[in-house]
Amino acid sequence: MTHDRRPIDDVRMRGFAHRHTVEAALAWLDGRLSPRPTERLPLRMAAGRVLATPVVSEVEVPGFDRATMDGYAVIAESTEGASSYSRLPLAVIGDSLPGRPFEGSVAAGQAVRIMTGAPLPLGCDAVLPAEWIEDETGTNTSVSALAAVSPGKNVGRAGEDIVRGTTILRAGRVLRPQDLGVLSSVGVGDVPVFSRPRVRLVVTGNELLPSGSRPQGYRIVDANGPMLAALAERDGGLVDFPGLVPDEPGPILEALHAEADVIIVSGGSSAGIEDLAPTLVAQHGELAIHGIAMRPSSPTGLGRIGDRLVFLLPGNPVSCLCAYDFFAGRAIRALGGRSLAWPYRQTRGRLTRKISSPIGRLDYARVQVAEGAVEPLAVGGASVLSSTTRADGFVIVPDDSEGFAPGTDVEVWLYA
Repeated sequence: MTHDRRPIDDVRMRGFAHRHTVEAALAWLDGRLSPRPTERLPLRMAAGRVLATPVVSEVEVPGFDRATMDGYAVIAESTEGASSYSRLPLAVIGDSLPGRPFEGSVAAGQAVRIMTGAPLPLGCDAVLPAEWIEDETGTNTSVSALAAVSPGKNVGRAGEDIVRGTTILRAGRVLRPQDLGVLSSVGVGDVPVFSRPRVRLVVTGNELLPSGSRPQGYRIVDANGPMLAALAERDGGLVDFPGLVPDEPGPILEALHAEADVIIVSGGSSAGIEDLAPTLVAQHGELAIHGIAMRPSSPTGLGRIGDRLVFLLPGNPVSCLCAYDFFAGRAIRALGGRSLAWPYRQTRGRLTRKISSPIGRLDYARVQVAEGAVEPLAVGGASVLSSTTRADGFVIVPDDSEGFAPGTDVEVWLYA
């Protein structure tokens, strides 16, 4: 007679004797997170990447006083009292164009034609807009001021935009297109950014068909692969998803040893007979967390194989999304130098119905939000992925709470 000998960590067909708290799982995870090495990228390739070090400007922007509109550079005092009924003559002595300044100085009663962005000539302290003058002679050598301007009017001062020595962007910033423009304006051509973490998706399930297929009989189409790939890319990961992996030890183990910083396994993480991934992680690395007191996503596991962080996410789509948000996404963001926080906007609203939850379990409740009212959709229903598309976001019920009564003001994380 033979006996089925299982490792201590094997919960297949036994269930979880103990569930870790979310707090304990996050504590284990956070103790193993640090940003990846940095690399330098030219500005044209840096949008969406995370700045690794602060950028301090070595120049002033603009580097000179300049016109902020087309007109005539003048000494403001020369226009005092000018109006359409009391026109003051100005002698035009030259032009100042962008990149081609007027060489010389301006005295009282004189003016220089100037274009937007051109250097303000020496002696001038204001720009008289073109529509406030009249060229009565048509000779371009003499004009009349039809209104007065005050000192500094229509002039951009040196350093008005950026002062030398200013920290213009701080480390950890996800670079936006406008950030690249500012960097270029101070003479920066490339920037140090954190390398993107490599993420290998391992989606298992013999019942699964590849994305793009049509459901057939008792076989269903993979929903988690496309969802996880998009989530990991949103969080800055470089995703490798070569296709579905059969529920067999060899292929799963091979995938667990992929060249990656993060391995995300979807499916095969619970207590079913074909849930092989937890045992393989325990045998070939460290299965630190398996079974978490949360709903959905209770079968989630966290561990390591070599230098790779491994996340065992449930196959049920809502559970998969929830576990990704709490654990895998957090790791990808941290490894790429991003904030640990969820990349979701927050709002507050008042519950229309109660959300119940037992003490000792954290609940992730999908909700709809309309004009400040928060309508719970579901706490359970881990396989009903469409509930997340109907939902505007989610509410978290902490594990020390029995839920929220109707009328409670709650915080909502919005999916978009």
